[in-house]
Amino acid sequence: MLFLLIFILVPIIEIAAFIKIGDIIGLWPTLGCIVLTAVVGTLLLRQQGLSVLRQAQGSLHDNQVPVDSVIHGAFLLVSGALLLTPGFFTDAVGFILLIPPARKAIAHAIWNRLKDRVHVHHAGPGAGPGTRGRAEDRGIVIEGEAVETVDEDPAAPENDDTSGKSGSNGSSPWNRS
Repeated sequence: MLFLLIFILVPIIEIAAFIKIGDIIGLWPTLGCIVLTAVVGTLLLRQQGLSVLRQAQGSLHDNQVPVDSVIHGAFLLVSGALLLTPGFFTDAVGFILLIPPARKAIAHAIWNRLKDRVHVHHAGPGAGPGTRGRAEDRGIVIEGEAVETVDEDPAAPENDDTSGKSGSNGSSPWNRS
C-alpha cells in the first residue's frame, strides 16, 4: 500500500513542481536546472561513494565488519537513483541523502521502527546458518575416515580400449561394471 501511494504521489508532486517552476522561470531554465542537479548530484555521489568505500576498506583491514559503511552505501545508492530521476522533489530527497548526518538520523529512525520486529542472532565465527556457535563448543564431534583410491595400473596407456567402445578409457571408473 505504501509503495502504491509513493508511485502515485511522487509523479503528481513532480508534475506540479514542473508546472509551477516552469511558470516562474520558464521552460529552458527549468530543464537546465534538472540537468544541472543530475550532474552535480552525480559528482557529489561519486565523491561520497569513494569516501564510504575507503572507510569500508579501512574497517575490513582492521578486521571489523563495515556496518556503517554498508548503511551509508545503501543510502548513497538510493540517493543516486533519486538524483538521476528527473524531478525537483526526487532531487531534493536525493540531496538530503547526500548529507551524512541526515543519513545517520534516517537510519536510526528506521532501526527504531524495525528493532521490535527484527531479531538478530550472532552465532560467532565458523558457525553456519541456524547454529549458535562452533560444533566443538556444543560438544558435537563428527569423526570420519578418508580412503584414497588408486587405479589398478597407473602405467596403462590412456586410450586403453578394454570396454570395447571406441574412444572410451577402460580404466575410467565410469566404464566399470
